[in-house]
Amino acid sequence: MTLTTPALLFPAISLLLLAYTNRFLVLAQLIRKLAQEERDEHLETNTRQILLLRRRISLTKRMQLAGVFSFLLCTLSMFALFLSLELTGMVLFGVSLVTLSVSLIYSLWEIQISTNALNVQLKDVEDQMRSSRPRAGNRGGDT
Repeated sequence: MTLTTPALLFPAISLLLLAYTNRFLVLAQLIRKLAQEERDEHLETNTRQILLLRRRISLTKRMQLAGVFSFLLCTLSMFALFLSLELTGMVLFGVSLVTLSVSLIYSLWEIQISTNALNVQLKDVEDQMRSSRPRAGNRGGDT
């Protein structure tokens, strides 16, 4: 294994961390919006969304930590290989790959929760649409 092998992961991990940061920023915006709505009026939907957002924030933190740890291990792997400590470099690179995989698993889990949160929102919109539609027997103008 050469010094360039772990270096190949640098752009991928960097882009992954950028994507995670963007997810975090979107979650922060959603939480602020939800907090404002909750101050204005209490909705059952908000309670469910808050629970899902709390889980998503926790998972986002974990996937960011695992991603940063993977990046650090990859850097240490390159340093070990630079010092001609091939076995240490290979082990560090292997652990870096494992932590990157853990980060991706957390990301998949967060995506699943995000999809569930969207389904909660869609269900509420559908319920509102059903309740606001005129019934078949009720026509406007007929009394």
